[in-house]
Parts: sequence; C-alpha cells; structure tokens
Amino acid sequence: MAKIEKLEVQPHGKIIVITGGYGHLGKAITVSLLSNGAKVIVAGRNLEKFTKTFQFEEQELKKELYFFDCDINSTKSIISAVENIQNQFSCVDGVINNAFGVHGFSELTTSRENFNHTLDSSLTSSFEMIKAFKPIMSKGSCVINVASMYGIVAPDFRAYDNAKEYTSPPHYGIAKAGLIQLTRYCASYFGNEGIRVNSVSPGPFPNDEIQKNVKFMKELNSRTLLGRYGRREELAGIFTFLMSDAASYITGQNFIVDGGWMVR
Repeated sequence: MAKIEKLEVQPHGKIIVITGGYGHLGKAITVSLLSNGAKVIVAGRNLEKFTKTFQFEEQELKKELYFFDCDINSTKSIISAVENIQNQFSCVDGVINNAFGVHGFSELTTSRENFNHTLDSSLTSSFEMIKAFKPIMSKGSCVINVASMYGIVAPDFRAYDNAKEYTSPPHYGIAKAGLIQLTRYCASYFGNEGIRVNSVSPGPFPNDEIQKNVKFMKELNSRTLLGRYGRREELAGIFTFLMSDAASYITGQNFIVDGGWMVR
C-alpha cells in the first residue's frame, strides 16, 4: 500500500498578499493567516488605518505582518507594489483580492459613473492584481477572490424594509458574479503552471455599525439555517485552509460561507 503523504494544514512560512486587509473581514483573515504561521503583506492606501487596526495584536504576530502602499484602482500603483514586494521577498505564495469599493446604493437610479466605478474597484482591480502578481508567484501559489452570495442569488428586498441604506445595489452583485467567473477563467488558464485560483462567497457578516439595527439583524438571522449572522472569525478559516498545502488539489471552486442562507 502506498504511503499517504501528510499535507500541511497551515500556511506556515507562506508569503501572502491581501488587499483590504485592515477592513471588517480582512482583519479576521489576516489574523488567522498570521496565527497559522504565514507572513502577511497588507496592500493598501492607508498606513494609519493599518497601524490602528492591528495595534492590539500580539507582537509575535506583528513580526510577520507587513504593509505596502497600493491603490487597487491604479495599475501603476499595483505594478509599483509588486516591484517593491519582489525586492524584499523575491516571490509570493498567495494573493487574496478582498478590497472593493461601491459607489451608489440605489436599486435602479445609480449613475453610469457609480456603476462603472464599482465594477472597476471590485472586479477590474482583482484582474489587475492577478495579472501584475502572476510573474512573482511561486509554483503552487493560490489566488483567492472574495465574491459574495449576491454574486449568485438576488437579494430578498423584504429583508431591507427596515434598513434601506444597506440594500445591495445591482452593480455590487454583478461585480461579485464577475469575480466568480474570473476565478474559473484564471484557474483554467494557470492550471498547468500549478497555480490554484478559488473564490469565497460570504453570506451575512455585518459589521459593528450594521449590527446596531436590531430589526434588520432579526431579518438577517431569520434567513439562515443556523438562525444567526456570521462572525467574521468564522469566515477566516476557509482562507487559511485554501492557502495551505492541504488544499493543493482544489482549484476553480467557489466556496459559500453563509450559514445556510442559500439552501432554502
């Protein structure tokens, strides 16, 4: 009987770049990767916010945490970030496209400018990141695009009766649907080079401000099989797993983490 190879379930020693790494979900993903032995590079525009976000983390974790200036809406800035990262680390083992921007939250009155800006900030920027980082990705690298359940299903607008300001606009879901297809495309294109590409589609993971709306939270909770919204720490595990060697045969997949929202 052939010996079963033991694959590492932690991304120990891997160098991973994440955009939006100091945001609501990004922080949890970053901390999880750090806790499991990875070196994490947060690519963003706001050093002050980065410093404030991680100021209370353990010093041991922060030893492997880095910040590089990068504006995802600028090809020139992305290329500059790649060059700076390559100068310091030579190569990277993973890229997580987590940052996004949404302009305009109305259902059908959003301007063309806001619509296109959202597509650019959420979809085109991820394509630009993949394209720019590809030359310095090591063999066996993994790309993870952060999509959304609203890239798969339409919103139930009844859930937003008490929170119109949080209604998901059409261009958000369209951008996230595009990310899922971009994931499949790149997984097929990079497969023979040993580079894996997957996406993760979060369900209801409201930030602290949204959680203050009790009526809205009740609506969200009632729509999941688990009867509650997700804690951001509960989303981080799938990223840690996919970045590990234990996931080395997984590519082109979209992982839905939604508490069972989409089962019904």
